[in-house]
Amino acid sequence: MKKSILSTVLVLALCLSFTSCREKKEADKAETAVEEVTEDNKEVAEKTEATIEDAVENTENTIENAVDDAKETVKDTKEAVEKTADKIKNNN
Repeated sequence: MKKSILSTVLVLALCLSFTSCREKKEADKAETAVEEVTEDNKEVAEKTEATIEDAVENTENTIENAVDDAKETVKDTKEAVEKTADKIKNNN
């Protein structure tokens, strides 16, 4: 009777030890997967930030160029209006 009880205890102990190892391996795999996903998310966030910064810089440059072009157009228009006004004054 003692041998059967001891054998049962031994078998249960072995089962528990193998089960806990499997659970630990699964937990390690899950932890590794979470770390990989976190790293991937960081990389995506950094790339997104860089893309946004580039877009902002390009937008700023585009706006500056548009303002410069608008100023040049206004200047050219003013000169054309002044020339036309001078021609009208000279003709009268």
